[in-house]
Amino acid sequence: MINFTYYNPAKIIFGRGTEPELAREIQKYGKKVLLHYGGGSIFQNGVYHKVTKALKEAGISYIELGGVKPNPRLSLVREGVKLCREQGVDVLLAVGGGSVIDSAKAIAVGVPYQGDVWDFFAGKAQPQTALPVVTVLTIPAAGSESSDSMVITNEEEQLKRGFSTELIIPKCSVLNPVNTFSLPNYQTACGASDILAHLMERFFTQVSHTDLTDRLIEADFKTILNNAPWAIANNDDYNARAEVMWAGSIAHNNLLNTGRIGDWGSHAIEHELSAQVDVAHGAGLAIVFPAWMKYVYQENRDRFVQFAVRMFDVSISDAQDIDGVIFEGIARLERFYQSIGLPIRLSEIGIGEDVIGKLADRCVCDKPDKTVGHFKKLTRDDVYEIYKLAL
Repeated sequence: MINFTYYNPAKIIFGRGTEPELAREIQKYGKKVLLHYGGGSIFQNGVYHKVTKALKEAGISYIELGGVKPNPRLSLVREGVKLCREQGVDVLLAVGGGSVIDSAKAIAVGVPYQGDVWDFFAGKAQPQTALPVVTVLTIPAAGSESSDSMVITNEEEQLKRGFSTELIIPKCSVLNPVNTFSLPNYQTACGASDILAHLMERFFTQVSHTDLTDRLIEADFKTILNNAPWAIANNDDYNARAEVMWAGSIAHNNLLNTGRIGDWGSHAIEHELSAQVDVAHGAGLAIVFPAWMKYVYQENRDRFVQFAVRMFDVSISDAQDIDGVIFEGIARLERFYQSIGLPIRLSEIGIGEDVIGKLADRCVCDKPDKTVGHFKKLTRDDVYEIYKLAL
């Protein structure tokens, strides 16, 4: 286990009917709010009414900016920055999933910055301050409601890039599982895949003696395996939805990073897919992760055996040798993705061999050492081979 510092001040308010507690939290940080959201779902499922009612009853002034899309766009972030400056906004209130929250986070660091907010994602600047962010989560997936990270798509350059800073950890997040009852099954499935990916990025480490966080990751992983299919089959099952929602937050609040170095190569590889064809992030990860595993497993067979045995209950009797155990674990992961309606091949989302060279080029082009990942540092050629395995 390596040295670490763990810090996460996000206050989580979890459970039924918790939206009225928003107002008290917001009043700690300011008087004027930007209410940021995506499309029409929060109007249809009643979340918009619950949130605005809480704001009005507390006398909190707010303006609205909707229109956030999956793989949130830089253009809307810039619009939000301009609006907040003009209207004197004190607090960002993000109501939605990871895309909405990430867009709000980007606005939060962009408002006090004198340059262009993309500078942070391009590695040209570091933020010194940010507006406070409060969230109401409606899609368990990204874990952005308690994380220090955000991902934004520059649609002009077809680049999807992430950035992390403690300044954007939300001050408070309301997690009411009831607000996820109306999610389409595919969106629930993509969210489950996103959560699993956050866990696997951390699990696949070359750092030894990480027993505690291994077990925590494994428990979170099994929670998704057990509850996500049930939530998909029974949309209004509060307990299954609650398990998935809390598992998603724990997966990405950095607690499971402690004492270890995660990989994050698969996320970098997937970002090129969703920048290219706008596939849902979770669906893209379901395609990329098994291909990555098949390519890198020889770097640490013991870790892959542990994955197969503990996550998917593979036994030696299921295979003839160690590699057989490993590949049975990968096969069971693929079957799980398929069982909840997700793609596992690039061909299923319309990407063929003719474009994977371009995707590989873009994946490493702006990295200082032209590699991605830590479990195995992947060059452009490595990334290309992983895309090939995913075809």
